[in-house]
Amino acid sequence: MLTTLENSIEQQLHNLDNLQQEIARVIVGQKPVVEQMLICLLAGGHALLEGVPGLGKTLLVKTLADASALDFKRVQFTPDLMPGDILGSEILEEDHSSGKRFFKFQRGPIFTNILLADEINRTPPKTQAALLESMQEGSVTVSGKTLALPDPYFVLATQNPIEQAGTYPLPEAQLDRFLLNIHIDYPDEQDEVEILRTTTGVARIKPSPSLDAEQLCEMQKLVREIHVSDDLYRYAAALVRATRIETNGSDALQQTLHQWIKWGAGPRAGQALILAAKARALLQRRLAITREDIRSLLLPVLRHRVLLSFQAQADGVQMPQLIDELLATVPEPGRD
Repeated sequence: MLTTLENSIEQQLHNLDNLQQEIARVIVGQKPVVEQMLICLLAGGHALLEGVPGLGKTLLVKTLADASALDFKRVQFTPDLMPGDILGSEILEEDHSSGKRFFKFQRGPIFTNILLADEINRTPPKTQAALLESMQEGSVTVSGKTLALPDPYFVLATQNPIEQAGTYPLPEAQLDRFLLNIHIDYPDEQDEVEILRTTTGVARIKPSPSLDAEQLCEMQKLVREIHVSDDLYRYAAALVRATRIETNGSDALQQTLHQWIKWGAGPRAGQALILAAKARALLQRRLAITREDIRSLLLPVLRHRVLLSFQAQADGVQMPQLIDELLATVPEPGRD
């Protein structure tokens, strides 16, 4: 007979299955992207989504919000966007009965569960920085007052990797606050044909809400309880530390990193790797992580946290190749 805890876990996993099914009704293909989005949601992290226009980034986020019954707001980042347009501002109002005037804070779109920061690199650093406190602390400070944001709170920012004119690259400190950097590629032929079939007809599919904010918060707590062995903690730390030249112990890897890496990942990368691995394990209905969870998430965790050198760019080396080198060189736990 199942215990109360087991029944609770089984119900949460059932809700998670329903969420994935509802998203799949609208989003054709892109299974790795959807999985990584859900990993960020379950881990309580934020996602930076990169892909060329027309690949359904906005639709993916809107579908996630609809299927999870979470409040959703979208902010189009432009060069003239100001911090107050995101956080909100104080407006002067008048009490018609007494004639007295007073300032009232008008909350901005940041007060939501899911915030889509569309084309975040098109706005200057001053406005980009308006998200820093919210992404780290879950709160915003306006006029000396700190206001808590709704729980859960999830930022999904998009940027176009091929347009450079009129953009402001995100600073490393802000990039580090994204749990995963998710790359969206073109769909394969079969998926593209299905997209044409489902989006050019009369009927429009809308997902049914299958998960509310309270249930999601319970799942985020469950993710934190997923078991991690000491060997896997050390493996995650070794992979992250291997990106730092001065702390690497392998001569072969040292030489490669010296050529390819200008700046390695910090401790937050290890935290992101473990949390994301826990969320992936839960998605696959497991209560303990494996080596494969860590290995499969290393690229989206490090893609935006490791700065490639000029030599790497000159040699045509990109992050996937560097990740393959790390995985091939850093010993896995339990293997000689």
